[in-house]
Formats: sequence, C-alpha cells, structure tokens
Amino acid sequence: MAENPGLAYVFPGQGSQKAGMGRDLYEQCSSAREVFDQADDTLKFSLSQLCFNGPEEELTRTVNVQPAILATSIACLRAMQESNHNGLPVPRFVAGHSLGEYTALVAAGVLSLSDAIKLVRERGRLMYQAGLQSPGGMLAMIGSDEKTIAEICAESRTEISNINCPGQTVISGSVDALNEARRLARSRRVRVIPLKVSGAFHSALMEPVVAEFRDVLSSFSFLAPQIPVIANTSATVLTDIAAIKEELPSQLRHCIQWQRSVEYMHRNGVNTFYEIGPGKVLTGLIKRINPEVNTVNVSGKDDIVELSV
Repeated sequence: MAENPGLAYVFPGQGSQKAGMGRDLYEQCSSAREVFDQADDTLKFSLSQLCFNGPEEELTRTVNVQPAILATSIACLRAMQESNHNGLPVPRFVAGHSLGEYTALVAAGVLSLSDAIKLVRERGRLMYQAGLQSPGGMLAMIGSDEKTIAEICAESRTEISNINCPGQTVISGSVDALNEARRLARSRRVRVIPLKVSGAFHSALMEPVVAEFRDVLSSFSFLAPQIPVIANTSATVLTDIAAIKEELPSQLRHCIQWQRSVEYMHRNGVNTFYEIGPGKVLTGLIKRINPEVNTVNVSGKDDIVELSV
C-alpha cells in the first residue's frame, strides 16, 4: 500500500494495561493469536493468560506489564492488517509513549517481535532494580503550565519526566523530594495525582542502570526503520540505527516529550492519529494537544471491525 502522509500510528505505554486486554483479539483473529503465542514462547511463560485473566497485581509489575502492553499493541496492529487484508495505508510516522516507543520500532521493522519482547522485559527488570536502589516515584501535575512545574522541580529537586499535553506534566524524584513537590504544588493550587509505578522513571534516579541497558542493547539486532520513528527525548525523527541505539538508553533517564512529538507530526502533515493498543490514554492527550486532528482508537476486535467497513 502507498504511504498516507496524513496518518500516524501511535502506541501506548505503561499505565494503559488492564486485565482482559487482548482476549477478544486472541479468540477471533489468527494473526493476533500468533503474536500472543510467540510472546509466550519467547518468555517461556504464559504472558497471554496474564493479559487475559490477571491477576491485576501481577500484570502491573513493571517486568510483566511492559511486554504485556507491547504484545497486546502488536496484536491489535496485526489484527488490523488481517481484517483489512493488508490493505492498510502506510503511516507517515510511528511513535510511542515511553514503552510504546519499542512497539513503534516493531511496527517500523526495526526490531523483531521476539527481540522486542525480550528487550522490554529486561528494560522492566532494570527499571524496577533502579527503583529499589533509589526509591522514588512519579506525580502527575494537572492544570498548570510547564514554567510553574519547572519552578516546583527546581525548588524540590525533582525532575520533569513527561510533558504529555497542555496542563498535564509528570515529575519524578525521590520520596522526600516528591513530598516537598506535593507541598509546593498545593501552595500553587496545582492538582497532584500519584502514579502507580515502581520508581522515578525518566529521571536521574534511573542513571545506575543506563550503562547496563546499553550493554543489553548491544546483543540485539536492529534494522533500518521502514517508517520514520519519532524519538521520545527529542521529538524528532530517528534517522538510523545508531540514533535508535542512542535514544533507547537515553530515554530511561530523560523526559518523554510527548506533546512536542505530536506537534512535530502535525507540523509535518499528520492530521489523523491511530492509537493502537490497550486503553485510550494517547487519544485523550492528542485531543488536548490539538482538538482539530482526527483520532481513532484501536484497542479491541470491535474497533478493528469498524475500521474494515
């Protein structure tokens, strides 16, 4: 199929999971079934049953949830292709939010599904390990501008770790630093929502595992992207394998520039975003970034039937 220059595929990250995700795809789409079966074979345990049946506490463990979301998202993509007889237009860009960047790399032909599953499993293990070494967390800061959040971070010794959309920024830091940030946010009438994560992701507290993750990457095979991939940390196109291998460890400890990524794609002609994978988090963020663009959410079999009509 020809490229559709007005289309982008985007893939969700950690936090979009829920028990039951992917079950309808597995039961009704052979290509999706193959994805889950391959994930199970790769990890030597039934990741698929964890996706379909939980328990929620086990599913949300960092080491499990990362391959689970990636597998479910790729199952959605493969089911889309199957239902449309591989007649889907090629998007102008692919992008993913944090973990979702790895899904985007699979969609772009950079990583095989099996390698991506193994890689994000190891990524989850290292991120959890870093959280044990340097306990911390993440807070969503709602209803304020980036400048105010930067001031709070400077005063509390926290860091901006996600710029998601206007009015929604996430910060990361140690337990004590986050407590101070919460106090400062209250004084500025900024609403604070603690995130259910096992560490201060995308901050300097991940630094202890960056070098080890860089070594892990060296044992995997990467191919040149068939579709341009937008980097989380720079919100620009990853042009070659070397740039991708630099981006992935950097992403562990630097801010996720989601708002700027969406703005970059829109400036370069994208007016329709397909969110492919569990949940509707990115659809909501994109609409807040630019209410004029079109969004399509593909998280289950019913959504795919809709697309194939």
